[in-house]
Amino acid sequence: MNDQTSNAETEATTETAGETAPPRESERITQLEAELGEYRDKWLRAQAEMENLRTRTRRDVEEARLYAVQKFAADVAETAENLRRGLDTLPPAAPNEPPLLTKMRDGFAGVERSFVAMLERNGVKAEEPVGAAFDANRHQAMSEQETTDAPPGTVLQAWSRTWTLNGRLLKPAMVVVAKAPAARPLDIEA
Repeated sequence: MNDQTSNAETEATTETAGETAPPRESERITQLEAELGEYRDKWLRAQAEMENLRTRTRRDVEEARLYAVQKFAADVAETAENLRRGLDTLPPAAPNEPPLLTKMRDGFAGVERSFVAMLERNGVKAEEPVGAAFDANRHQAMSEQETTDAPPGTVLQAWSRTWTLNGRLLKPAMVVVAKAPAARPLDIEA
């Protein structure tokens, strides 16, 4: 009986082990699959984060390259404005003016054209605002002038030009803006 009892216990243990082994393996597989999914999700998130970082870094480097000289460009634009102001102070060309004055005016005008062309090759551009609609993002209104010659909100006169660096505003134009004439009170005879 001892042998039979031991065989019965062995069979019961084997059956029990056989019945419980597959559920334990399937639980382990499920657990490992869940961990695998979790690690895969973390990996995908890390990949996305790295791609975002690369994109952000590329954009920052490109902006630094384009706009690193912004302060210098603003100073150079001011120099170009001063050159223009100097040219504007010269007397207008007259038929009997001395040839030296004509040569000086032409020489300064040539220097200004060359200087502005060099600035444009390097991304610094000047825009003449006269006749354009007033834009608070590009113009600084210094005064308003009543007129019927232009629609209200039109730039009538510019004291300086709008300067940009690769499309970004460096210096707004200082302008005089048109406004509608004030309504005159009607003369009513009493």
